[in-house]
Amino acid sequence: MYRILSKEVLAPRIKSFQIEAPEIARKAQPGHFVIVRLDKKGERIPLTIADHDTDAGTIELVVQEVGRTTVQMGLMKQGDYIMDIMGPLGIPLHIEKVDCVVFVAGGLGVAPIYPKAKRHFEVGSHVISLIGAQSRDLIIMRDRMEKVSHEVRYSTDDGSFGHHGFVTDILKEILEQSTKVDEVIAVGPLVMMKAAAMVTRPFGVKTIVSLNPIMVDGTGMCGGCRVTVGGQTKFACVDGPAFDGHQVDFDELIARQSRFLEQEKTAMQSFLEPSSGQEECRCHRG
Repeated sequence: MYRILSKEVLAPRIKSFQIEAPEIARKAQPGHFVIVRLDKKGERIPLTIADHDTDAGTIELVVQEVGRTTVQMGLMKQGDYIMDIMGPLGIPLHIEKVDCVVFVAGGLGVAPIYPKAKRHFEVGSHVISLIGAQSRDLIIMRDRMEKVSHEVRYSTDDGSFGHHGFVTDILKEILEQSTKVDEVIAVGPLVMMKAAAMVTRPFGVKTIVSLNPIMVDGTGMCGGCRVTVGGQTKFACVDGPAFDGHQVDFDELIARQSRFLEQEKTAMQSFLEPSSGQEECRCHRG
């Protein structure tokens, strides 16, 4: 059992949890994730470790309420217990000093971007962070990203803050300015990561994306997180979650992500309206 030490509302439907998990905190590195199961009947969802404190024995998980389990987790309070947290899982991102690294974060993608940007900043890389959201009130962890970046630029879909448009517009502008960029690391919705890879491809800039597809066991056994990379089948849980963005078959992955939409709808209805008699969904999605 893992105790929730604190809970913070970062934005509408986005919440941060500090959780007592000393063994996981001791091993956590940027890029790692965990599989969470809230209770004995709960589904298993992957969540990136947004931060950790080895001395305090804590990890931070940031959750956006989009599905049955994330809505349920959003209702949990300080002092509540999560039944299972398995991890750290995945291959940590290899980070070494480069002249310039650009981070591209969309929406909740800021949370998994943060530990990577923090580490690059610590090793001496010049860090440029581009943060996009639908509107100003949905931009999260702004203060922390500004502390680990030499430059931060924002975009919003509705123009309420920063550039009016997509975050990839800013990425293209930076690359066209002949700014020497060694690599781009993009995390966010699949369509955003696909767009980022399309922008960087003509410039020949190394582009890393971090995938968060449907997972069940986190060990490569269930096959739920299967993704085609460079024509080869990979599993995001054990081969990733970070991959070469220019090699990922995003169209296939986007199609696969939609296969459980009906079951997810049923699971949400069952959670919100238990008397509906709907069978509870056992598949995953956060």
